[in-house]
Amino acid sequence: MEDTMLAAVLTGFGGPEVLELRRVPVPVPGAGEVLVRVTAAALNNTDLWTRRGAYGLPGDPDALAGWRGPVDFPRIQGGDIAGEVAAVGDGVDPGRVGRRVVVDPAFYDGPGPDAGPIGLLGSEADGGFAGYVVAADGRAHDVTASPLSDEQLAALPVAYGTAAGMLARGRIGAGETVFVTGSSGGVGLAAVQLASARGARVVALTAAGKEDAVREAGAAAVVVRGSDPHAVAGAVHDAAGGALDAVVDVVGGPLLPALLEHVRDGGRWVVAGALGGASVDLDLRRLYLHNVSLVGSSMHTPAHFAELVEEAVAGRVRPRIAASYPLASIHAAQEEFSRGDYVGKIVVRA
Repeated sequence: MEDTMLAAVLTGFGGPEVLELRRVPVPVPGAGEVLVRVTAAALNNTDLWTRRGAYGLPGDPDALAGWRGPVDFPRIQGGDIAGEVAAVGDGVDPGRVGRRVVVDPAFYDGPGPDAGPIGLLGSEADGGFAGYVVAADGRAHDVTASPLSDEQLAALPVAYGTAAGMLARGRIGAGETVFVTGSSGGVGLAAVQLASARGARVVALTAAGKEDAVREAGAAAVVVRGSDPHAVAGAVHDAAGGALDAVVDVVGGPLLPALLEHVRDGGRWVVAGALGGASVDLDLRRLYLHNVSLVGSSMHTPAHFAELVEEAVAGRVRPRIAASYPLASIHAAQEEFSRGDYVGKIVVRA
């Protein structure tokens, strides 16, 4: 095994120039940890927002911060990781070496299956934009039997994990009509796939030119994004054939108050993003008079991730890969990612 590896190292908050390609030492797994040789790592909005320090702080929304606040620089980014166990630390079964794994990137607030995420590889600890990464043994899930490619496996953790958490927290099930915003992006497309696979009828919102790909993912109806939120809300209502049971929202912004009146009594609105705007002017009467639940959802629990791994091993979920780059071309990969003119996930190969 090499002593050093290529890594994309974040040196501070800023533009692409603060993400540097460097040779750094290969990490050593501690007790209860495994060393994973990274074969593929996918990009997420979290990577760009963390680099830009775009999360803000309570009481200071313009403050430079990572998603949990301060970031300890230098930091190797990358929360979506697939690879092979290369070495193990004390207390870990040596038989793990050579096994194909997908890594749950979350750090949790407790040991139970319903624990909440409080940190992320690539943000609170070094991640997978590198030749190797260290992870807790219990977070490196064996997917040796999965028919998915390494690139498809790498697309799962953050986007599909977030989508799985949204569906679970929103209690979305078979026979319901669900509206998904941002449906051509990583989390949105994952939500379309997972919701339709679980028997929901999905109405999806996307940009013009991406409709066919979203339908292929399982959407029963597609609405093209527009500048007038009330017109979009009306189109969604017509496509749904009536009131919505639930909304899976990764966009936020002015569509939320415009569409809220089209959610049925007792319906749910699950939010896990604010690409369209973090602040909204909301009439609270539309919530409490109609018993509509507004649910915030950040990533997944260990139980959600374990279910996702089962689906990956069985081949019931197949992420769409939009593009693949070598790690040395991480800047080109992030540039394409930021343009957003693709459908699916962008992956780098170590």
